[in-house]
This record gives sequence, C-alpha cells and structure tokens, in this order.
Amino acid sequence: MFRVKYYYNVETCCYERVAPSKWNVGLKIVGYVFIFFIIAGGSIPLYQKYFDSPKEAELRKVNDLLRSQYTSLQKEIDKSNVLLSSLQARDNHLYRTLLEAEPVPDTVLAAGVGGTSCPVSISRDELINNVAKNLEHLQMKMHVQKKSYDELSTLVKHKEKLLAAIPAIQPVANKELTRLSSGWGMRLHPIYKVMRFHQGIDFTAPRGTPIYATGNGLVKSITKSNTGYGNQVVIDHGFGFLTRYAHMQAFKVSVGQKVTRGQCIGTIGTTGCSSGPHLHYEVIKNGKKVNPAHYILSGLTAKEYDDLIRLASIPNRSLD
Repeated sequence: MFRVKYYYNVETCCYERVAPSKWNVGLKIVGYVFIFFIIAGGSIPLYQKYFDSPKEAELRKVNDLLRSQYTSLQKEIDKSNVLLSSLQARDNHLYRTLLEAEPVPDTVLAAGVGGTSCPVSISRDELINNVAKNLEHLQMKMHVQKKSYDELSTLVKHKEKLLAAIPAIQPVANKELTRLSSGWGMRLHPIYKVMRFHQGIDFTAPRGTPIYATGNGLVKSITKSNTGYGNQVVIDHGFGFLTRYAHMQAFKVSVGQKVTRGQCIGTIGTTGCSSGPHLHYEVIKNGKKVNPAHYILSGLTAKEYDDLIRLASIPNRSLD
C-alpha cells in the first residue's frame, strides 16, 4: 500500500492530504512488481526442491518400488550364484575326482562375464538393463554347469560299463578259498618237471564244476584242443581286458555271444596239457598278461582278499 502523506494548510488551519504524483505511483508499482519477481524467482526452486508435483510424486513412488523390487531380485540372484558356486565346487572336487576327469577351468565356470552391481544413482531403464545383464550372466553359468553334468552323466555310464567289465570275481565257486591250487609266478611244471613262469592261477574242482565269466563282455573265441590250453574260451571285456578259461570240459556259450559277470560259460575238465581237473584262468590287460589275483575283489572281505593273495603267492607246483 502507498503511504499517505499530509501537510498543514496555514490558510485553512487544517491538515490536508498530499496527492501523489503519477510518476511516484508508477515508480512504486514498478518496484513492487520487481520485488515480487525476485521473491517468486527464489521461491520456485525451493518449492521444486522440497515439494513434488503430483506427477513427480507418482514417478518417485514408481522408482522407489522398482528399486525395492530390484534389490529383492538381486538378492535372489546372489543366492542362486552362491548355490551354483557350491555345485561347481562339488562338481570339480568330488564328482570329477571320483570319475578321474579333468576339472572345469574357473574361466569356463565364470562363463567369461564379470558380475554387475547396482550404482547408487540409476535410471529406470538402466535398472532394468542391469537386472537383465545379471540374469543373463546367471543363465550362462547355469548352461555351463548343465553341460558339465551332461559330461558327468556320460562318464558315469562309461564308468558303470568299465566297472561291470573288469574281471572282478573268482571264475569258480570258492567262498572258502580251498580251490586255489597255484598262483602267478615261477612254478614247477607238473609234466616237464622244470620251473616255468605260470601266467595265471589254477582252481582245482571236480569235472563238470561250473565256470563263470568274471566280467561283462563278448565271447571272442572258443578253441577245442588236446594240447596246450586244451578246450578254452576267451572273453573280450572291452577297455583293454581279456580273460582266458582253459582246460575246460564243455562250453555253455558261443562265439560272439554277450555274457555277464557270474554267467556260466562252461565246466571244468582236464583237457590239453593238464595233470588233473582244474581251471587255468588268465587276465590280459592291453595285450599283456597280469596277475589275475589282483583283480578278484568282488564278493571278498579284506581278510579274504589278503588270504587269496597269500595262497596265490605260495611257490607250489602248477597243474598245467
């Protein structure tokens, strides 16, 4: 408001109001307008800083919700990564050790991508992009782990076949270990009466006693002869293993036939160069004859296995 001014009129002896000039009125109006704009110019930024418009308030709520959802999702991704790391460690240090396989390199397990974190200040589009990258990285690592498990599955099947093929039982029923008559090594030949290297082990038993395949395989050959090994069967077990069953009386299999561990393949006889009814049993590994006693593990306790090795090492006379 304009300030009202008065002056004393000596003629009328009264105070009379001073009428402001148009110039003064204009200046004051301009001044008030100028002050108004200064105050408004300073108040608007303060208002914008401390007070949101309805649209801004709504957008802020949406952003806060997105950030909260992102935080929850990121925690789940982190938990999944921790679990996946545990599976990877078990894969490399347990499963692959048992299966004698090479561990998967850390660079492969990481899928060639580093992790991403959420910046302090981030836009909605950047937030969504960041989540997508983290999920993509997790999916890539899971894909690597799946391929590893597929490989392990193949190795397990291979290992199962190998374990089933290894000649791991005695070729005759011999629970009491009374039928092993001669083992691997230098032995006195029963006919030539000279020391010769006995490349197998002998099991004595009456004629007609069943002979069993010591591992899964295919019958490679069947030979009938009155000399040497006499009637014999050779089984190819794969993985470099062959077994020979000699001095047989009768055959229960044919060439090319699949056999399983424990299946009867024939009976004990005394054919060929033999001093009595028995089975001469050999194990050939990668073309080289090895001590069969070292492979007879299945169905024996630790003590029984030790007794078997001890009996097989006694330097007695062989039966062929």
